[in-house]
Amino acid sequence: MNNTRQPFSKGVKRGITAASVLFSILSFAFVEDLFQVSKNLDIFASVYKDITLNYVDEINPSEAMKSGIDAMLEELDPYTEYIPESDIENYKLKYVSTQYGGVGSSIIIREGKVIISETFSGFPAQKADVRSGDEILEINNVSMKNKGSEQVSQMLKGPKSTPVNLLIRRPSIKQAIEKKLIREEIKQNNVSYYGMLDNNVGYIKLDKFLENSGQEVRDALLNLRKNNLNGLVLDLRFNGGGILQEAVKIVNLFVEKDLTVVLQKGRNKEKSINYKTFETPLEPTLPLVILVNNRSASASEIVAGSLQDLDRAVVIGQRSFGKGLVQQTFNLPYNSLVKITVAKYYTPSGRCIQALDYTHRDSEGSVVKVADSLITQYKTRTGRFVYDGSGIYPDVFVKPLKYNLITQTLANKFYIFDYATKYRNENETIKDAVKFKLTDTEYLKFINYLSDKDYDYKTKTERLMAELKEEATRENKISEIKSEYEALISKVGYSKKNDLTQFKDEIRKVLENEIASRYYFEKGRIEQAFQYDVEMREGLKVIADRTVLSSILKGEGTYKTIGKPGVDFSANAAD
Repeated sequence: MNNTRQPFSKGVKRGITAASVLFSILSFAFVEDLFQVSKNLDIFASVYKDITLNYVDEINPSEAMKSGIDAMLEELDPYTEYIPESDIENYKLKYVSTQYGGVGSSIIIREGKVIISETFSGFPAQKADVRSGDEILEINNVSMKNKGSEQVSQMLKGPKSTPVNLLIRRPSIKQAIEKKLIREEIKQNNVSYYGMLDNNVGYIKLDKFLENSGQEVRDALLNLRKNNLNGLVLDLRFNGGGILQEAVKIVNLFVEKDLTVVLQKGRNKEKSINYKTFETPLEPTLPLVILVNNRSASASEIVAGSLQDLDRAVVIGQRSFGKGLVQQTFNLPYNSLVKITVAKYYTPSGRCIQALDYTHRDSEGSVVKVADSLITQYKTRTGRFVYDGSGIYPDVFVKPLKYNLITQTLANKFYIFDYATKYRNENETIKDAVKFKLTDTEYLKFINYLSDKDYDYKTKTERLMAELKEEATRENKISEIKSEYEALISKVGYSKKNDLTQFKDEIRKVLENEIASRYYFEKGRIEQAFQYDVEMREGLKVIADRTVLSSILKGEGTYKTIGKPGVDFSANAAD
């Protein structure tokens, strides 16, 4: 989306914004004083016309209108947005459909170069042996030098069965390579993976709630049932949500017919809807665990919150994101759309888990979190306590994984990515992803690879030391502490040199995962991570011990929902 705006004054923009607010009220809300609305619409139309015709510099009328609309919507919430005709296809791909015509790869731009970041198994790029780490030099004889990601993406996409020719450079080969691909319909499933874990426990990873996600979960569950299931882990981590009705279908797989899953309440009574289960469940008694983290939002929170409220599943992980708002799209003239927050949703216990209050902002206009004092206690079907106002609290809290600065730096500077590229080009095969690990000798090769690389970073200790020096200099005391200061700096520097060894386990874990993805793609990335997945291990423990599982769902025993209104969540919160 082009965010460039024409140079007209802030005062004019405010005028357009204020009039646009009134335009929105007429179009999308209930109004009582139609005369006032009509009057202000006339003012808005006149201001817009006079600006576009008479402003000193040339103005793009469409961009001027979009600026006014965007500024108006900015006062509401980040989920209410205007989609012009030029962005409709991208919008549908992001929020509605999982299908498009293309080659099945994703790209990143690095130092003006177009690099393949990932290829998807079974699609044209992977079948033509286009690899992660390859640089695209040309697409259909057009140079990619200094092209933006959106431009490149549009050139790779196109109608099904049409050709696209790539000229690529592979780091291990001097001569450029030509690849001739035929575009296919690319369908990225909502369920990115399902399979069996230990002790006949099934696992389903759901990445999004777009079209057909309910059916995909159902199909995965039916396939897993062939293995005499002892339980199921439904992974909603990093799932940002999607279509509310799909969440209802998924909950219905596990609870009886005619139960409230979610209640949608809006200012417009037509937007107030009670969504109930509508068919006989597939697995009403199967032990069920839901994995969430601070990136689980919206429809993910409906599924986790509803199954928690109905005492049907144990929620494990970290507190979820806290998005309790419902959006609906409305058609506008000239093939454009507006997506508007029309309601808040409430789980069966009656709680709304929206964490940010967009209506009541502070004195500076900033959005604030729902105050602890306003968090309300609710009860699940069997009387367990749950809370509103700040996401879904897990029944079993697992401390979130936080990588050290050295690991973050190696990833952010693409040294892990580039070494995985090098490893793949030098090794034709590896073990199955689920068993793949680097030996100490192989890790030492990675350290040697870094010997001539710049991966310097500032630790928190170094930043505090710099502040100390600055303050001591300001107070003319640096000479008094110089020797001690220099000794500390030396020790900190020596400690940093050992970081590659000290944090070997976590660095190796990230590196192994990147390498596994080069051979087994997304499936390999997921399976390789099983070895280190603490939340999954907790889920398997809960399913294996039916006494523990029962005690959690009854609010008894060792496990209890973490977090109460008015307490400091800093030790537990993932956000």
